[in-house]
Amino acid sequence: MAFCPLDYRYGCDTFKEIWSELGRHSRQLEVERALIWAHKEMGRVSAEDYAIVESIAIPSVVTKERVSEIEAETRHDIMALTKAMTESAGAAGWCIHLGATSNDIVDTAVGLQLRDSIVLLREQLCRLMGITADLCERERDTVMLGRTHGQAAVPITFGLKTAVWLDEMRRQLIRLDEAAPRIAVGKFLGAVGTGAAQGAGARELQRLILTHLGLGVPLATTQVVGRDRYVEYVSWLANVACTCEKILQEIRNLQRSEIAEAGEGFDIEKQVGSSTMAHKKNPIKSENASGLARIVRSFIIPTYENALLWHERDLANSSSERFTLSHASALCEDVLSKTSDVLTNLWVDADRMMRNINDQKGLVMAEKVMIELVDHGIGRDEAHEILRSASFEAIEKGEELIDVCARTPAIAASFSVEELEAMFDPANHVGVAGEIVDEVVELARSAIK
Repeated sequence: MAFCPLDYRYGCDTFKEIWSELGRHSRQLEVERALIWAHKEMGRVSAEDYAIVESIAIPSVVTKERVSEIEAETRHDIMALTKAMTESAGAAGWCIHLGATSNDIVDTAVGLQLRDSIVLLREQLCRLMGITADLCERERDTVMLGRTHGQAAVPITFGLKTAVWLDEMRRQLIRLDEAAPRIAVGKFLGAVGTGAAQGAGARELQRLILTHLGLGVPLATTQVVGRDRYVEYVSWLANVACTCEKILQEIRNLQRSEIAEAGEGFDIEKQVGSSTMAHKKNPIKSENASGLARIVRSFIIPTYENALLWHERDLANSSSERFTLSHASALCEDVLSKTSDVLTNLWVDADRMMRNINDQKGLVMAEKVMIELVDHGIGRDEAHEILRSASFEAIEKGEELIDVCARTPAIAASFSVEELEAMFDPANHVGVAGEIVDEVVELARSAIK
């Protein structure tokens, strides 16, 4: 019976395999195999014995089921693994786990899981960036109402709004690429980090194992990889999940009935918005992913707590990390994927955007008139007061601001009718938005090549 929603509702199978029981088991076998390979390279284990270990250190021979049977007796997961390997290795079993402590295997296998997760997360982030870049280009010059404090502000372009999202994604990509070498590491210096059990060549043995596995080599460790690395990883997951939720929250707001400027695609032929309100077209994927993003962020606190181990190690982190690393990783990938789907099928209503601007009766154009007055020799504070008075008069009387401005002496004396009309054209209020969009898209496309 499936219990965790990750089992039956969220996340992709490819990603979940990394953190599955079998995924953990297969990577631990890979680490044990790399240990014997390194001993062979350093002359401590014969090529013949390594060949035997190589042939048996695979899940189809040393099965997860057999390891679980032994663990039920030993109550120690890595001892169960090594016993199962030794059973299959015959005479070559003497070298299994040679010079290692259990956590050398555990943390190095987690390093492989983190390495593989980062590859898939990067792919998803780059996919999302490509989709967003297309959206930026498509909506580069689509004028809409900018809003601050939930109130109408001044015009913006939808292209600039999406470019802000895209540039944040690019920063997330940079962060991931910079952090990956610090995150995807293993360790192989034994029970307290001295390497005593491996002898004089301990550091070379560790280097051989970890480079063979494609992992970073730490300088100093205790019995465990420093959990600051995991803190950095989960913090990145939380950060990028926050980026996605920020985007999805904006889309949910823009889809509100009274705004209706952009929103999720909806399959009118098959999709149902409500069991009772037949007209509903709810942003369910955005809401779903937003909720999952909150779960991702919630794993930050236990991840910090897991960094606080006694002396050279204790086991208080182990059970917690089986949740934090696996669930945060899988859910973050799901959030990225769903955000890509939402932006791929996003509808944008440029006409409604313009109607919403026009509904403001010109008030959102007041800033430009004020600035132009300053350029005509009126002090900034005085110009602000002129437009503030004109704006509140327009609101009180339900008039268009341009009409109030046209009969305000200081304004009428400074501008012709044509100049005033140009100031109230929303397209003349977007400044350098277009060139910003172009540069953001260019940088983003270069980053994901």
